[in-house]
Amino acid sequence: MEWIQQLINGISLGSIYALIALGYTMVYGIIKLINFAHGDVFMIGAFVGFYAIAGWGLGFFPALLLAMAVCAVFGVLIERIAYKRLRNATRIAALITAIGVSLLIEYGFIYVRGAQAAAYPDVLANKNYDLFGIQVSSQSLLILVVSIVLMIILHFVVHRTKIGKAMRAVSHDMEAAQLMGINVNTTISATFAIGSALAGAAGVFFGVYYTKIEPLMGVIPGVKAFVAAVLGGIGIIPGAMVGGLVLGVVETIVSALGFSQWRDAAAFIILILILLFRPSGIFGKNAREKV
Repeated sequence: MEWIQQLINGISLGSIYALIALGYTMVYGIIKLINFAHGDVFMIGAFVGFYAIAGWGLGFFPALLLAMAVCAVFGVLIERIAYKRLRNATRIAALITAIGVSLLIEYGFIYVRGAQAAAYPDVLANKNYDLFGIQVSSQSLLILVVSIVLMIILHFVVHRTKIGKAMRAVSHDMEAAQLMGINVNTTISATFAIGSALAGAAGVFFGVYYTKIEPLMGVIPGVKAFVAAVLGGIGIIPGAMVGGLVLGVVETIVSALGFSQWRDAAAFIILILILLFRPSGIFGKNAREKV
């Protein structure tokens, strides 16, 4: 039964990676940009949740919603200020800009707040429940359930709403979508807002799960989420979900086998293997680009 418990913990951790990876894959699907500042939006979400709980006395769910709202606005600001002018620029220019934005957020936050770590408030009582002989913590269960709900809402937005249809149209052909009357700028901003909101939620989950946050906390989870997006197929929303869950399970298994010092390396080993044997990812299809 212990391996089932480890599997549940791995899926809970993987759901956090999946929420971050969704932002990477949505932005890439729309404007073909790897937004390396996305991990820092995740960090901002964690600190917004921290101050909402520790400073303002809010509960878990109000703090979660506030972090999502702040990160949504923050994501739109990043897109409007840093990326909008680079729509027609080379990909390397946009990539370098993304790295620059990431560093600006990290060290700007350190300048304002300081580099010291903070202990996340104990906002959720962690109890163990016996489910068919399996001990499952209430925190892992709550994180998993809320993450699944957010992913279901995202699926509904993308496939059943007007803005979702616009996002899919812009992803397929931006120029044709614009000719059909779709406001491309609004659609791209909405994509950044949704992806950043999910990253903000992941930041709060991460703080509750690991109980420690600091200004550079977004670097490693951000890279791992990027690996998850590549694993599932960059630009494919279900792929990001599955990739995040697979990565979380792999990390948990590596730790359970006694190789906890290799858990971070596991993500990069997966990245190397996926690039060698299936560069398009699990759900991706190899497609030739016209020159």
